[in-house]
Amino acid sequence: MFASDLLQDQVALVTGGGSGIGYAIAHELTKVGAQVVICGRNEEKLRYAAQNLGNIPYCPCDIRQLDQVEALAAFIQKEFGALHILINNAGGQFPAPAEQITPKGFQAVINNNLNGTWNVTYTCANRFFIPARQGVIVNIIVNIYRGFPGMMHTGAARAGVDNMTKTLAVEWSRYGIRVNAIAPGIIDSSGLAQYPESIKQGLAEAIPLKRLGKVEEVAYLALFLASPMAAYITGETVYIDGGQRLWGDFFKLS
Repeated sequence: MFASDLLQDQVALVTGGGSGIGYAIAHELTKVGAQVVICGRNEEKLRYAAQNLGNIPYCPCDIRQLDQVEALAAFIQKEFGALHILINNAGGQFPAPAEQITPKGFQAVINNNLNGTWNVTYTCANRFFIPARQGVIVNIIVNIYRGFPGMMHTGAARAGVDNMTKTLAVEWSRYGIRVNAIAPGIIDSSGLAQYPESIKQGLAEAIPLKRLGKVEEVAYLALFLASPMAAYITGETVYIDGGQRLWGDFFKLS
């Protein structure tokens, strides 16, 4: 479907690119000619992923720390001199009923998934996209269509990114910057593997298509939105969830 030179000479950053959906997106970007940089907190995981992706550049970075994000941007500037595509994929959360999410736990997820996303977006836009009057941003969030029972903290954070997506699509259109989001449902990835088995049991039955999503399927959508084929699409949040937002539960509540 995608030509091997679709993103030839385009430089792309994938946050959280060491595993799961981020790794799959990085893999698809490299297949169509993009020069990809991945970042994440775990340097060992990054190094292994970068080797498997063809020895691409990587840079350890905690997106919660603005100084580390600025160092990442400086690394990209030195390595390539430009950035054309930003995939905001990094994030993390844990399943819990709302009454058991402490203020500290809530703040930790908000700081990572919302503030961290803004740290990277703000830095890359001002260093690369706005001066060049071009750029593509794709934010990976979650299925927040009917709230997010069982993970209220990340639902709140990702809803913030969803609104950020819409707002920036309008504000930054004058700079030639497109901003879209992808809201995956339950994807069979390394992130899901961390959840207790009691939560994961029967998940497919709550999805109209009766299966979990694949990381590659999310990656294909990200590649499309990042490409010139989506040149007239901005401000959208595209759900890829097998229809779950329309019918069925997320996680069984105790």
